[in-house]
Amino acid sequence: MLSSNIILADYRETGIPRYNNNPFIEALPPILEPESVIEALRSRVDIVYSDKRANPTKRSHLLVGLMNNFFQPIIRHVQLESKLSIMLREGYVGRNLKSGNLAQYLQEGYKRVKDGESTSFQFDSLESTASSLAFIGCSGSGKTTTVNRILTTYPQCIYHEKHNFNQIVYLKIDCPHDGSLKSLCLHFFRAIDNVLDTNYENRYGQKRHSIETLMNLMGQLSNHHAIGLLIIDEIQHLSISKSGGAEKMLNFFVTLVNTINLPVVMIGTPKARFLFERDFRSARRGAGMGSVFWEQMKKDSCDKNFNEWLSFTNMLWKYQWLKEDVAELTDEIRNVWYELSQGILDIVVKIFVLAQFRAIESGIEKITVSVLRKTYQDDLKPIHPMIEALQSGVANRIAEYSDLVIPEVDQKLLQFQQRINEKLVDVDDEAAYQGHEPSIRLHRLLKDTGYDSELLPTVVTQIVKTHTSAKTPQLLIMAIQQLTAMQDRQSIPDKSTHKNTLESQKPKLIKSTDWDKLQSNDLRFLYSQKPNSQSFYDYLKSNNDMIFNFNEWLEVS
Repeated sequence: MLSSNIILADYRETGIPRYNNNPFIEALPPILEPESVIEALRSRVDIVYSDKRANPTKRSHLLVGLMNNFFQPIIRHVQLESKLSIMLREGYVGRNLKSGNLAQYLQEGYKRVKDGESTSFQFDSLESTASSLAFIGCSGSGKTTTVNRILTTYPQCIYHEKHNFNQIVYLKIDCPHDGSLKSLCLHFFRAIDNVLDTNYENRYGQKRHSIETLMNLMGQLSNHHAIGLLIIDEIQHLSISKSGGAEKMLNFFVTLVNTINLPVVMIGTPKARFLFERDFRSARRGAGMGSVFWEQMKKDSCDKNFNEWLSFTNMLWKYQWLKEDVAELTDEIRNVWYELSQGILDIVVKIFVLAQFRAIESGIEKITVSVLRKTYQDDLKPIHPMIEALQSGVANRIAEYSDLVIPEVDQKLLQFQQRINEKLVDVDDEAAYQGHEPSIRLHRLLKDTGYDSELLPTVVTQIVKTHTSAKTPQLLIMAIQQLTAMQDRQSIPDKSTHKNTLESQKPKLIKSTDWDKLQSNDLRFLYSQKPNSQSFYDYLKSNNDMIFNFNEWLEVS
């Protein structure tokens, strides 16, 4: 019986002669076109309009889900998937169960382990088809998340019943924090143990093997289990001093690719650039697929037909669980959003989610420039030095903060949730439905159409119970009719209440501190959004097109 992470081989034609008659390649999923890559990587987050009217506690749970699940593929994700797809298949070209060259690699590996020399060769005809890829970018730019999503489009292990052979399609390990190559080898053995339930770490880790012996054992296991791709994350943790010097470290990776024929992807922050800026670049196949320096999204694009910043923020902007209808994403908000996140994917999403928490807690119920700035100022203080370095554009300053981390975000979310719960003075009016979704949905729709009454639970419960087969639109009409009739009976005017009615119709005075809670087209709201250093006239003129240009009109006339 196969374990949950192992599937049975299902062979299919690839349409590429170089890949034909190779069981390792023909058992892989089909090569994806860009459109299919986007569909495979995209993570859809369900958003129901009525959820915007849910109580703050429920909305906070939905927002946390957005932060953890939202993933919108952009061009760089598609390009990376293509590189990994090619690396994986090309690495198998030189290792084939049918042609016999895999057996030759196994014999070579056995000889190297026996002789204790990584340069020992028995077959002159063997030539590596593997390549490597250096994947560099600051923390929070989405490197690991993207690679993990791409890997999920492949099975991790395939069992070839005809050959009684387990093929490990990919193996992903984290670089050890002690920075030594020996620990890296042990992490490799442990990863295989996790996939196949073997015992390699104990078998090889407890003996006093040299780095060269451990590497030869890695090579033998790589071919013994036909590992297609080795991904080493957090490569910046490697220590030159603990690894026997830079030359030895570079030779380690070059040998994995050139001698063992194992494609290697190295993921790290700019602190790892020392690995790729020396001999590794000029090694025979040291950088076969080149280096990917994954910078933050750019605000301005050279391509007039596409801008990934615009595309990404347009998609994310739709996911709002705020009571105010989602307004158009203005250039002003988008510019401030970029200023505060510098296009780093993780920060872009986190500041958006935290801003919604703040909007719910404050009662503003919409994302504004001032809400974004307040969120950044109060909730993302640890990243201010990094953002300021990126804003400066000075390379030396940026390099100091290449390992960006965003700590305590979970703690911030819990604090928001606690403060939101403390403000819930009234009883949850949806509790009466005991989680019955059709009733809750109808309740929210009625509130959204203006029927916010204490009679709602009674009316909704009665109608849903009476008309069990009716659809939501039918239930909504019946509920509105019943609520209207009940309100009409309660609203017969008399002289004693006439004066109070007139009093209630007087305009309500709103304090200037609450202007940011008004409608977006209200002048008082616009005034609350302007910077202190700017006059209201200049703010309206530059951001809202609300100032009529009389001189231009005269010229046209």
